[in-house]
Amino acid sequence: MGIVVPLEGSRDPAEGLRRILELVRTDMDGVNRIILDKAISDVDLIPELAHHLIDSGGKRLRPMLTIAAAKLAGYAGEGHVRLAACVEFMHTATLLHDDVVDDSDVRRGKAAARIVWGNQASVLVGDFLLGQAFRMMVEVGSLPALRILSNAAAVIAEGEVMQLAAAKDLATTEDAYLSIIDAKTAALFSAAAEVGGAIAERPADEQAALRSYGKTLGIAFQLVDDALDYSGESARLGKSVGDD
Repeated sequence: MGIVVPLEGSRDPAEGLRRILELVRTDMDGVNRIILDKAISDVDLIPELAHHLIDSGGKRLRPMLTIAAAKLAGYAGEGHVRLAACVEFMHTATLLHDDVVDDSDVRRGKAAARIVWGNQASVLVGDFLLGQAFRMMVEVGSLPALRILSNAAAVIAEGEVMQLAAAKDLATTEDAYLSIIDAKTAALFSAAAEVGGAIAERPADEQAALRSYGKTLGIAFQLVDDALDYSGESARLGKSVGDD
């Protein structure tokens, strides 16, 4: 494998994250440039609505995971930057769609796109971003990467339907809940990590390890997010609470 960031010697998680951010900073600048470029359309409403969400912050965890995984795998090309942008576009599309499904009013500290432009526009711009993501996957020319990310897109949709069926159901079992978050959230984290190994053409066992790491991280992320959905405040979280 490639670059390793030694995190021992510091018990501060924030310090460990800072060191990882430094490792991926240059490539993430490239990701952000691609995001800005690919959000352009001759249809004025598309970039206007897309930038409402894209420019409002966000941690970019998923594309950072792709960049870090590719570096760990020793990848020396440029395709990982474009794939990371694909991952972020997929994530942004799911947020636009989620806010419609959940009737959410707030996203990243301001009015959700559906409140400003309506449900129909939010769904369609989300579809545009998904289309742009798949265009970029084809441009990269990695069939394994296309397979991983297209599979994730289908699994995420399945997870959202599962969540819709279980919404407000207090009898939902732990196993059912974990299946939902595995699909709707962990699937993209898992794919984001695995695709970094795939573009580097690492052996199957190494790609599987990255896939497993991403899945575990995604589950942990969603567990915390859901806990905050019950105990947090909308103003602090930057989104509506209780919608999931």
